[in-house]
Amino acid sequence: MKTEQTKTRFWADLTACAPDWEGEPESLKHPENTDQDQAQEAFSVEEVQSAEEEARKIAQELHREAVKTGNTEKEIEVPHVEPAEGGKKKSRKKEEQPGGWGKELFEWIKIVVSAALIAFVLNTFIIANSEVPSGSMENTIMTGDRVIGSRLSYHFEDPKRGDIAIFRFPDNEKIYYVKRIIGLPGETVDIVDGKVYINGSDEPLDEPYIREPMIPEEPMHFEVPENCYFMMGDNRNYSMDARRWENTYVKREKIIAKVLFRYFPKPGVLK
Repeated sequence: MKTEQTKTRFWADLTACAPDWEGEPESLKHPENTDQDQAQEAFSVEEVQSAEEEARKIAQELHREAVKTGNTEKEIEVPHVEPAEGGKKKSRKKEEQPGGWGKELFEWIKIVVSAALIAFVLNTFIIANSEVPSGSMENTIMTGDRVIGSRLSYHFEDPKRGDIAIFRFPDNEKIYYVKRIIGLPGETVDIVDGKVYINGSDEPLDEPYIREPMIPEEPMHFEVPENCYFMMGDNRNYSMDARRWENTYVKREKIIAKVLFRYFPKPGVLK
């Protein structure tokens, strides 16, 4: 009983000082000429409970209005914390490198295999790389020079006189030689008094590429078979060429490439 009277007195005091709200229940509106004793007798238990429910609703509405217009919005705002810059970079790095070292190793293997495959194709079908170990082609090619030849050249045309060619040495086909083509298939080659004559010509072959005139020797005569070539070095006096070989002639299919240029130690086009 005392509790109910306390509640009744509390709400009476509240309604005495509160303004009239829109939708306020009739039980909460207070006439100007009502004393405390009349207010206490006016409320029953049910009315107090109803008033409490209405007060809660009003309080909620007041809070919503305060959130819209007052500082309460700042108090209930949940701050958004940006991740640290280092964390962003680290996370991004992990996303960009999924798989770790295993994937990186696989990428390196692909690069190495691709490079090896390209080198194989180039050296097998397109170019020939050779080092000249002697001075037999001086001064066109010096001792130790490295040269590049085109394998494709003789797929589209026949070797010509004056070409510098890479070929398999007839006496040991495991070895590559570099010499100049002098005699063509079906021709005769005569060497008399240090000069070369083709097919019995009265005029010697014009050879501006030789290092020095040949030292005269006993006359030599060669008949080049079909599908074969006669090779000589530019340094005639110090060249172990077709004049000295056991198997004198180079077969067409044993000619590997036409030499185009020197790439080491001094790059240059060769003629």
